[in-house]
Amino acid sequence: MCQLLGMNCNTPTDICFSFTGFQVRGGLTDHHRDGWGIAFFEGRGCRLFIDPAPSCDSPVAELVRHYPIRSLNVIAHIRKATQGTVNLENTHPFMRELWGRYWIFAHNGDLKEFSPGLDGAFAPVGTTDSERAFCYLLQSLRRRFPEEPPAREPLFEALAGLAREIAAHGEFNFLLSNGDCLWAHCSTRLAYVVRQAPFAEAHLKDQDLTVDFTEVTTPEDRVAVVATTPLTDNEVWTELAPGTLSMFHQGAPLASRSLSFAP
Repeated sequence: MCQLLGMNCNTPTDICFSFTGFQVRGGLTDHHRDGWGIAFFEGRGCRLFIDPAPSCDSPVAELVRHYPIRSLNVIAHIRKATQGTVNLENTHPFMRELWGRYWIFAHNGDLKEFSPGLDGAFAPVGTTDSERAFCYLLQSLRRRFPEEPPAREPLFEALAGLAREIAAHGEFNFLLSNGDCLWAHCSTRLAYVVRQAPFAEAHLKDQDLTVDFTEVTTPEDRVAVVATTPLTDNEVWTELAPGTLSMFHQGAPLASRSLSFAP
């Protein structure tokens, strides 16, 4: 199973602490060695780092771990290849433009007999089921809302329908963001924690590292962290039920929908 990590905040925040625990899951504390990547939204721009090497010994991952890039939305992925060879073009997250905004997508799972008709507006560069799903998802949104981006609620409803449709082909855990919201679909396993006042200490499960958030936050800060499995062992994480799509905004869950299909 690939590993997913997402962050959504109400003020630009760095992900160095969470990424420190996440990074070692790529070949050290777990067996995922088929590449990794991370994307940071900054205003209307997006920094994307991808590397087909294991994250546990990637120089690019070391750069990211020590570089406090502050962002409202972050998506990271550690790959365990199921479809497509191990190379740069098959490394998540994937990025495309829609309605004049960058969209970032990362997927954990395996979609069987999934060959949607694509009209060329969004075309896969690599050979993964994940990138095909992303292209189909954006194509479907563009067809449904051809003139301009919808408001959050109708966008959430459209994504819920698409998640249900694609998940019928197999395991479809994913994180998606347009720099405004973070959407998380749980097909089999995802969990989240919201950090807000009163802040406390957090200790990583995969590394012996503790951070006292009272020393690095303000009382107004709020951060939601989503991961395949909890990154810390002394915080209360909420497990998403299989077949659930959640939308995070300003560091908090804004909407959640239990879909009718769950593998």
